Amino acid sequence: MKRFAELYTTLDQTTKTGEKIAALAMYFRQASPEDAAWAVYFLCGRKIRQLVPTKLLREWSAERAGIEGWLFDECYEVVGDLAETMTLILPPAESAEDLPLNQWLTERLLPLRTTDVEQKRAVVEQAWAELDEATRFVFHKIITGSFRVGVSRGLVVRGLAQASGIEADVLSHRLMGDWEPTAVLFANWVNPDTHDAGISRPYPFFLAHPLETEPTELGAPQDWQAEWKWDGIRAQLIRREGQTFIWSRGEDLTTDRFPELIELAAQLPDGVVLDGEIVGYRDGEILPFAAMQRRIGRKQLGKKILSDVPVALIAFDLLELEGVDCRQQSLTERQTQLEQVIAGTLLGKPAVAPDHGFLLSSAHRFASWEELAALRQTSREQHAEGLMLKRLSSPYRVGRPRGDWWKWKIEPYTVDAVLIYAQRGHGKRASLYTDYTFAVWDDGKLVPFAKAYSGLTDAEIAKVDRYVRQHTLEKFGPVRSVTPELVFELAFENISESNRHKSGVAVRFPRIARWREDLKIEDADSLETIRAMIRAQPQAAGTA
Repeated sequence: MKRFAELYTTLDQTTKTGEKIAALAMYFRQASPEDAAWAVYFLCGRKIRQLVPTKLLREWSAERAGIEGWLFDECYEVVGDLAETMTLILPPAESAEDLPLNQWLTERLLPLRTTDVEQKRAVVEQAWAELDEATRFVFHKIITGSFRVGVSRGLVVRGLAQASGIEADVLSHRLMGDWEPTAVLFANWVNPDTHDAGISRPYPFFLAHPLETEPTELGAPQDWQAEWKWDGIRAQLIRREGQTFIWSRGEDLTTDRFPELIELAAQLPDGVVLDGEIVGYRDGEILPFAAMQRRIGRKQLGKKILSDVPVALIAFDLLELEGVDCRQQSLTERQTQLEQVIAGTLLGKPAVAPDHGFLLSSAHRFASWEELAALRQTSREQHAEGLMLKRLSSPYRVGRPRGDWWKWKIEPYTVDAVLIYAQRGHGKRASLYTDYTFAVWDDGKLVPFAKAYSGLTDAEIAKVDRYVRQHTLEKFGPVRSVTPELVFELAFENISESNRHKSGVAVRFPRIARWREDLKIEDADSLETIRAMIRAQPQAAGTA
C-alpha cells in the first residue's frame, strides 16, 4: 500500500510525461502481480463504490482529531476535498504496518460492503492507526470512491509497456472490456504471446484531434475523404461465435440498451467488428441527440421509448473480418469490405436491411478544399456536428495520434449569460470556485440556463474565485449564489427544448468561450433569443 501511495505522490507532483511513464514502469516492475492489477484498475479510472458513508467518515475523523463537527466543516470548506481534510486533521499513525495493496482491498476494504457500522469503523480506525500521512490520503481516496490522479489510460499503458516489453497497442486491447483485477489477469496482460482476443473484447478506439490548421495544409484533396460527424454514441459492434456485443467508447458494455441492433446483428457474418455511431433514427431521418438522451436516461426500455426513439448504427469502419484483425489495412480497403458486409454480398450472407438499423456512412470525395468547406456549412441541416477528415491510406490506429484523422466541426452556438451560482471544483481545483451556473433574461428575471466548468485561464479562474468569495449572497451546501454582475460568452454544440430544465431548453457541451468584461448584465441574452435559435434549426434530418 505504501509503494502505491508513493507512486500516487510522484504522479501527482509532476507534469512531465516522461517522468510519469518512468514512475509507472518502475512500479509495475517491482509490484506483485496482485498489486499491479489493482494499480492498473485505479489508475485507469475504475473505482469501487463508496464503502463507508461520508457522514460517518466526517464524524469519526472529527472525533479522532478531537474537534467539533462545526470545526471539521470549516476545515472542509477551506480545503475543499474530503480525503485531504481527513488526512490533515488526523493525529499521526501509532504504528507502521504496510500490508500489500491487494491485501488491503480484498481482506479489509471490499468486505465492508456487507458489514455493520461498528465493523466499518473498526477497519477505518485501524487504517488510521497504521498508515502514514501519504498512504492514509490514498486510503481515503479509495474508500470514498474518489480516487483519481493526473494520468490517462494511455500513459498507464505506456508505463506497463515499458515495464513488460509488450507493445502498447496489444496492451490497450487487453485492457479493454470488463475485467476484475487479479494476479492471473495481470499475467495474461504481460504474456508475450500476443495472439489473444476474448470473444467479447473490443479494440481500442481510434480518436481524432480537432483540425488545428486550414484544411489546405493537409495536402492534396485526392488523398482524403470526408464523412459527416454525427452527434451520437460512438460504439463498436462485435459479432463473434454467434453472439453480439456492443461497447461504448467509455468501455461500457451497452448491448442490452439497443435490442433492435442485436436482432439485426444476427444477419452479420461471424467474426466481424464494426466501428460506428449509434444515433436516433426514424422514418429515414436522423433524430437530434436530445431524443437519444431521453432513451439513454431510462433504466427500463419500454415499448413507447423504443417506438419514439429507435436507433441505427452508422458504420464507418471495419476492424475485424472472419475473425482476422484488419486494422492495418488502409482505410480504402477496410471501407470497401465494410460496404460488402453491410450489403450482405460477402461470405454469401443475407443482406442486412439498410433502413432498419444499419447504415453505411457516406464517404465524400472532393476536388478542392473550397468544395468541402461549402459542404461543411450544411452540417446542421444533416443534424451533424461537422465533418470528419480521414486520410485514405490510414490504418486504424490506437488512441488519438495526429495526422490521419481530423474532426472539422462547425462553429458553435454562442450566448452571453450571467454568472449566478458557483461551486468548488475537484482535485487540484478543490479549493477554487470553478464550477459555474449561468442565467439569461426572461421577463425581467434571470433564469438558470446552463452550467460550465471549462474555458477560463488560471488567472481568470483566480479572479472569478475572489469575486465569488467577496460577493456571496447565500450558501446552499457547497453552492454559493453571487451578486449577478459578471457576463460570459458560452459556446455549445446544440440546443433543444427540454421539460427537464427550468429554462425549458437544454444545451450540448457548454463551455466558456470568453469573459465579456465589456458587457453589463443587462446586455446578456434572453431566453427568447435562445428559443429563436431552436426555431431556426433545420427541421429535416439527414441520412447517412
